[in-house]
Amino acid sequence: MSELKIKKYQNDSSHRFDNLRAAHQSELAEDYVEMIFELIQEKGEARSVDLADRFGVSNPTVNASIQRLQKDGLVESKPYRSIFLTKKGVELAKFCKNRHDIVYNFLLSIGVKPETAITDAEGLEHHVSIETLEAFKKYIKNNI
Repeated sequence: MSELKIKKYQNDSSHRFDNLRAAHQSELAEDYVEMIFELIQEKGEARSVDLADRFGVSNPTVNASIQRLQKDGLVESKPYRSIFLTKKGVELAKFCKNRHDIVYNFLLSIGVKPETAITDAEGLEHHVSIETLEAFKKYIKNNI
């Protein structure tokens, strides 16, 4: 590889890792708002104890995460009450749910078993660009 190509690769690499770090930082918020949205749809409410159960974490861990989501304007919560999504939280949850469904369905369309696709989609969804999501949707549409 020429020195110029190596330099370009290193610059591109830096950009890719910046994007990866940003995706990691938003994963927790996205997972929480998506789960809160699902709980509200399933049970009519989202409670800390339900989130702790679904994520397999302690109530103090959930409470710390909810406080961060409140600061970000994604949820509203009061002690000993249900957790509600703000308008911004609902929009993010719907986006995340749609993205998750696209990744999951794409994995199914290429022959991944449903139980594996569920797990893999959970990790992949946070690192897929809009361009890639559009390609997944196109592939799904053309191969069903």
